[in-house]
Amino acid sequence: QVQLVESGGGLVQPGGSLRLSCAASGSIFKINVMGWYRQAPGKERELVATITSGGNTNYADSVKGRFTISGDNSKNTVYLQMNSLKPEDTAVYYCNALVTIARFSSQYEARYWGQGTQVTVSS
Repeated sequence: QVQLVESGGGLVQPGGSLRLSCAASGSIFKINVMGWYRQAPGKERELVATITSGGNTNYADSVKGRFTISGDNSKNTVYLQMNSLKPEDTAVYYCNALVTIARFSSQYEARYWGQGTQVTVSS
């Protein structure tokens, strides 16, 4: 079973910064894609940013220019640097990973989610 452990959430004032981390562990053969989603109260979960093992990134329009996703392949860890935070960024942020799992002679792909970390932007 693959586990995703998140950290870095908290309370910050508008215009401030936070850095989220997500470390993957378990029987992982290869991490194909890691990313961040968020969900605010009463709203659907939305994609924030993704990064592939090759370093290709993708961002939601609402966070472009403010958020940066990066990864450390040797540590199976993904980061989300959030700058110029706005009250609209307040949400629970979830780490997500699409991985290839190798068990004996078989390989298969699976998606896993972290437990979520609260980010609150308020004065």
